[in-house]
Amino acid sequence: MGLIAMSERDLQRIEVLSKVTAGRMTMVSAAHVLDLSERQVRRVLQRMRTYGAASIRHKAIGRPSNNRISDGVRDYAVTLVRECYADFGPTLASEMLAERERLCVSRETLRRWMIDAGIWLSRKQRRTFHQPRLRREAYGELVQIDGSDHRWFEDRGDPCSLLVFIDDATGKLMLLRFVRSESAFSYFEALALYLHEHGAPIAFYSDKHSVFRVVKKDAKGGQAMTQFGRALCELNIEILCANSSQAKGRVERMNRTLQDRLVKALRLAGVDNMAAGNAFLSSFMSRYNARFSVVPARSDDLHRPLNLAPDRLTEILCKREQRYVGTQLTFSFERKRIMLKETEVTRGLVGRYVETYAYADGRLDVRWKGYSLPYTVFDKDQRVTHAAITDNKRLGDILAYVKERQDQRVPPVVKTNSEKIGYQSRGRKPGRKTDFTNDPVVIAKRKKALSRQDAAE
Repeated sequence: MGLIAMSERDLQRIEVLSKVTAGRMTMVSAAHVLDLSERQVRRVLQRMRTYGAASIRHKAIGRPSNNRISDGVRDYAVTLVRECYADFGPTLASEMLAERERLCVSRETLRRWMIDAGIWLSRKQRRTFHQPRLRREAYGELVQIDGSDHRWFEDRGDPCSLLVFIDDATGKLMLLRFVRSESAFSYFEALALYLHEHGAPIAFYSDKHSVFRVVKKDAKGGQAMTQFGRALCELNIEILCANSSQAKGRVERMNRTLQDRLVKALRLAGVDNMAAGNAFLSSFMSRYNARFSVVPARSDDLHRPLNLAPDRLTEILCKREQRYVGTQLTFSFERKRIMLKETEVTRGLVGRYVETYAYADGRLDVRWKGYSLPYTVFDKDQRVTHAAITDNKRLGDILAYVKERQDQRVPPVVKTNSEKIGYQSRGRKPGRKTDFTNDPVVIAKRKKALSRQDAAE
């Protein structure tokens, strides 16, 4: 006869009914245990005595459903999907079959057919695995950097970004810094603090943010480097960009941890602004590193001392660009018109390029071959360019700046047509004219005019 597959419920029924047959259990007790009526227990017991224990199984097991869709309809639907909707998902494919082919099939049924036919992969089959990357062996060999935009002070303060520097070998927090947004100047400030405290690492590991990587392929200037990349090149530090978030998962997981632990620590300390938060971060990093940092595979510290004068480091950590000098000794810079003062040096700069040094505090230095040139600002109007392409990480900072500029702008005075032509209202109201026959002023004027007329006669 072969093996017969049975469920646990069927096996329990056979065991209870066998006890009833052997006289060790009453019919009432069996009905209570099986949660059936006494009549049903009698009916099942009679069937088991007549046809054996195999008759306990439901008779519909192994038989096709009465509501089953025919194989012809299934083959027709699969053929249509394969020929016309091969790159469609089950939901969209079911909608197209109902709309264009007049073939109504539920999305889950079509999903099962497509998986069986090899057209669609299930979620489990589509899942990809990222192999973990081993830590670097030495301290200071690779430092992962990233920015996390979050409401760090919750409802007590404005949202801001946190710059995170973490060592890859030890998992140690190297630097935390609250800034308004991720920009070149904010990373310059954080980099200066890092270099003074730890020295220069071998390389930084970041994402593809525009601060670290030139996004525009046909960029005319910059030698295929951003301002931050140019500064690192002068400091002999390499910058590497990860191809995915999983590749720099250590700093990504650190951002998630800080959004939990740091937010609660700031709440308990009562910190509600960036200045107080930056002062609090040093003690937080000390406690965190003492508990969670690990020992590297090698005991070497690959940080190099920074043998630079403070003025030289300031010149490196700024925005440096080249500008073409026109015939009037002027050039454009960030919607400003810069006019060089006429001297013996500047007279020969027409048609040449000068170098601009823009610092975080707003200062601008114009140089040519290392010589600082005097200048005046011809146009001080500075605003966000209309329809400018803005990175989502800087959107909050840009909107705050735009609102500040709009609040400072004096609203224009709009004149009506009557005001433009100098019309003055005489106090008349719309509608029926007022009766002036009984007005004392009008009566006095009339009498005066009549007296003059009489005198003239």
